[in-house]
Amino acid sequence: MPNSKLLVPILKFLQCATPDAWVDEAKKTENLQLILTDHMLCELKAAQSAMFLIRKYAVDKDSSKVLLEWLKPFEQFIYKKTGTLATLKKAEKLTKSILPKSESPYGQDLIDKMVLLIKEELHHFYQVLEIMINRNIPYQNITAGRYAKGMLKHVKTYEPEALIDKLIIGAYIEARSCERFAKLAPHLDDELNKFYVSLLRSEARHYQDYLTLAADIADEDISDRIRFFGQVEAELILSCDTDFKFHSGLPA
Repeated sequence: MPNSKLLVPILKFLQCATPDAWVDEAKKTENLQLILTDHMLCELKAAQSAMFLIRKYAVDKDSSKVLLEWLKPFEQFIYKKTGTLATLKKAEKLTKSILPKSESPYGQDLIDKMVLLIKEELHHFYQVLEIMINRNIPYQNITAGRYAKGMLKHVKTYEPEALIDKLIIGAYIEARSCERFAKLAPHLDDELNKFYVSLLRSEARHYQDYLTLAADIADEDISDRIRFFGQVEAELILSCDTDFKFHSGLPA
């Protein structure tokens, strides 16, 4: 597995490894379009999730509007199939300052970490799309898998526990992505191998940022909650799943 030193804390954090049966399915040539498409959508979902958190918990109204406009070209490409690589390239950068709302207890750290994450996820979205276009792989809509929903249904309904749970879930999604990039990379062609390996460092940092934010906001030991979501996540990864996706479970 590439970058084994980088992966040590991630493999310790995750409560199970990706089954070989998933890797065997994912490396099939006929599944490349699905893997790349779902990967691209996962990058957008990660950006949307991070943006939801800072819009709900941290920023003022003007900054919230700026964030929505930042994401708009990418969402329009996915949902309305409008835009090009060139327009998305221009849209990658955030050109205006993002300010916290005065009553927010969560501070600038939440904004800074999530804004950086969004920037990187949108850049990864662009990179996957570029690869697809260069390979004449068309973008086609696919449905979302069960993975994120399977964890989100356990989120508590009161604050700040709801925010803490969402941050822990974010950590597991990023950690699993990192682990799967590493597992799949050796089975892909040279271009995709190098691309997936290049993603490992940012994904590893994202999972750590989510965990750090969760611990700081909780201001108490959250190890039991982390273990709980680790069990939920592992069950989703190890149980049979009829809908093959980048984060799906054991291929049925």
